[in-house]
Amino acid sequence: MYPTGALIVNLRPNIFVPAKHLTVCIKPAPGSSGANVYLEKTGALRLLVPDGERGPRRVRCFGLDQGSLFVEASPQQDISRRTTGFQYELVHRRSGSDLLLLSAPCSPCSDTEVLLAVCTSDFVVRGSIQDVTNEPEQQESAIHLNVSRLYRQKSKVFQPDPEGVGRWRGHIKTLLKCGVRPGHGDFLFTGQMHFGEAWLGCAPRFTDFQRMYWDAKQKGLNPCEIGTE
Repeated sequence: MYPTGALIVNLRPNIFVPAKHLTVCIKPAPGSSGANVYLEKTGALRLLVPDGERGPRRVRCFGLDQGSLFVEASPQQDISRRTTGFQYELVHRRSGSDLLLLSAPCSPCSDTEVLLAVCTSDFVVRGSIQDVTNEPEQQESAIHLNVSRLYRQKSKVFQPDPEGVGRWRGHIKTLLKCGVRPGHGDFLFTGQMHFGEAWLGCAPRFTDFQRMYWDAKQKGLNPCEIGTE
């Protein structure tokens, strides 16, 4: 693609899964420039990431059955080298066009959503919010947690706290517009890993989680077991 040209990128899982059940999400690399990234199907192009896009590196998602990626170099006035790059994930079918809006909802989860999140999330912890760092350029907030109980984590998001026995520290991300602030009390934090970062999912107060968990257990509706002490 230097200095001109185009290529088609076909993304496929390493195991057989029908394309209609999968969503592709891409995130531009920092400083990516020199090409436009389109979604292509049967010759029709839809612009996903324009060359030189400014602002936060927004995630774009589309169904795997909607087409392939078409990466086309932009006309340049010189022959200086430019690099276009992006990360991608293949995930089970989701609705909507922005993965972050789905993985970091601003509105509270329902009881059913919380109980399902406990069973299916990449991380589940009990803890409190120690601090919140806002990142306006990325339209994100980093929530720094003081964790008292670690139920599950697929990546080492939370590390042992050297100043507290049996406690962990780490941070997770959410959208800036959610307006998360430090506060008192314990919460149950759940969420998913996306592009190497932990993103907030459901986060009820722990006392509310205890109530909904035991209500569901008495009715035999809990999708999985978890300690509520």
